[in-house]
Amino acid sequence: MKFASSAAAALLLASANAFVVPSVQSGLGAANTAAFRPRADVRTAARTPLAMTTVADDLGIPEPKLQSYPNLPASVHPGVNTGQAMVDLLNHAKENGYAIPAVNCVSSSGINACLEAARKNDAPIIIQFSSGGSQFYAGKGLDNTDFRAAIAGAVSGAFHVRTLAEQYGVPVILHTDHCAKKLLPWIDGLIAASDRYFESHGEPLFSSHMIDLSEEPIEENIEICKDYLGRMAKIGLLLEMELGITGGEEDGVDNTDVAQEDLYSKPEEINQVYEELMPISDMFTVAAAFGNVHGVYSPGNVKLEPKILTRAQAYINEKLGDKAPEGKKPVSFVFHGGSGSSVDDIREAIDYGVIKMNIDTDTQWSYWEGIKEFESKYHDYLQTQIGNPEGADKPNKKYYDPRECMRAAEVKTVERLEQSFADLRCQQICGLGDADEAENVLGPRRGGLPV
Repeated sequence: MKFASSAAAALLLASANAFVVPSVQSGLGAANTAAFRPRADVRTAARTPLAMTTVADDLGIPEPKLQSYPNLPASVHPGVNTGQAMVDLLNHAKENGYAIPAVNCVSSSGINACLEAARKNDAPIIIQFSSGGSQFYAGKGLDNTDFRAAIAGAVSGAFHVRTLAEQYGVPVILHTDHCAKKLLPWIDGLIAASDRYFESHGEPLFSSHMIDLSEEPIEENIEICKDYLGRMAKIGLLLEMELGITGGEEDGVDNTDVAQEDLYSKPEEINQVYEELMPISDMFTVAAAFGNVHGVYSPGNVKLEPKILTRAQAYINEKLGDKAPEGKKPVSFVFHGGSGSSVDDIREAIDYGVIKMNIDTDTQWSYWEGIKEFESKYHDYLQTQIGNPEGADKPNKKYYDPRECMRAAEVKTVERLEQSFADLRCQQICGLGDADEAENVLGPRRGGLPV
């Protein structure tokens, strides 16, 4: 769908003053970081707004150089975009025929590579955490009973993204990935964190969350999503729901043996989701299945059918009649299992309303490939602390310093993401032009390696 101002209103509590704002007209995080001016919904009345600040203001770090973008809606700003700013960005993607890459991250290094790639491509990006990735971010030595580590890890990652996205000058949507029924307490913890963040900042900590109940009966899937959408929309969080099963294996979930018919959603099912969620809020996207598979497989083993998406759009348009949106794409779709997909399939799906494509397997490989190539290049310098081809007493510290191989991994990931941005037609979107070369960076002259 195109998120519109007619969506369900949200009652937002800030300090002692309650103020009310439509979930998709929140204006949260405006480009100039001025006080947010809510718009009234037909069911509510706007009251006192809460002043907005940047993360740089909060932490006392250097102010970001950018405040807005020449080619994007005025609400879209450097840093994490939530509420109306996020909505405007997603609508801009649909209206202009591109999709935003959504990259799973498990470390601060991976996050930094994403931010660097987004600025290099002059484009927005979606950074997302899975439950397992969140737990890893917190550290595998931390107990995860009741998802404590996964909650803490995702929140820690969120603050890292918020702190540095402004500095890179990149518009980011901060998302969490697949959350099956058994993982709902993890999302509950993150929504609670966003509730607390909202009380002092006027926006949620995260931008959006995915709830994946595709293995449950469709009626249960929809009912639980309705409950979460009602809760989330109140503070400007967007819900991504899954309909149909994404095949393959990811983050400990193995769907390699799923029935083939479950890999393809039906127009009637997508319409059912649309009809039941829209009365609550239009702040939702649908990860409909059209043969998607997690992972990378040999050609011919995965059969994508993007036309399922356009058939669903047409079916819903027919149901809506005169109320159908101008662009005839009432549903905003998400493309799961994007790694290894052909450019033709990707772009066809975008033409049918896909605004977000998930990338994980390909960036996992690129990160490893950077390390692998670094080890191969400097192998003889990485076997002992002292002694290399230049001499038996020569130290190797600058080679085995973990920053060196990690930076090589980041560089390779930035290169791989450039291909993803190009495939998704998501380049030169912000209107900033080429990024300036980073200055005062430790290099070979100071003893570092040229990676």
